Amino acid sequence: MKKGIFMTGTDTGVGKTFLSAGLISALKEKGFSVCPMKPVETGCKILKGELVPEDALKLVKAAGVSEPLDLVNPYRFKHPLAPSVAAELEGAKTGKRKIIAAYNKLSAGYDIMIVEGAGGIMVPIYNKYLYLDLIRDLALPVVIISRPGLGTINHTLLTIEAARNRGIDITGVIINYTARHGKDISMKTNPRVIEKLTGTPVLGVVPYMKNFRIKIFKDLAAGILSRL
Repeated sequence: MKKGIFMTGTDTGVGKTFLSAGLISALKEKGFSVCPMKPVETGCKILKGELVPEDALKLVKAAGVSEPLDLVNPYRFKHPLAPSVAAELEGAKTGKRKIIAAYNKLSAGYDIMIVEGAGGIMVPIYNKYLYLDLIRDLALPVVIISRPGLGTINHTLLTIEAARNRGIDITGVIINYTARHGKDISMKTNPRVIEKLTGTPVLGVVPYMKNFRIKIFKDLAAGILSRL
């Protein structure tokens, strides 16, 4: 089994943190030791003069680990922008060496890592170095999180194509409802079309939920583990 999974999205706001936290909980129930990582978080609030990476902290809470936050989340910024843009505005520098070193240190102590990106795989971390490049350098397979409605076929296929062009393994796609939706024929047909056009499995369709349902995540975790 590969050491970790990289959770990416077709866009921002598709529920990466929610699904990552759910998968962490399900993997823990299956007996795995799991550690999260959020290499860069933007849009952080300031509390007592410190930047607070809310997504990273949610993942840490789900995993129940006590690793240093600077390893779980090496870079954090105030502006809710692409990491390279936020860093430039805030006069900071980012680099892959720090991220990869943190990943290697964390992964040595756990069965599996859940690494969450920001936005999609073409988002720049610094200069021309994209999340796509980081995924390749970490040698991790990706799980792609997609929206349920109209337009998701295009966004999902573009993400799959970009990953394949870099030789990145794709574990599968999860379609996630981040809100209640009315009836839409595209929502019923999208999973089948994505699988037919790409050969990539849709691991599951996660309904909008107010209360956490562990069974859904156990099923997703089982599907992911079978493909690692």
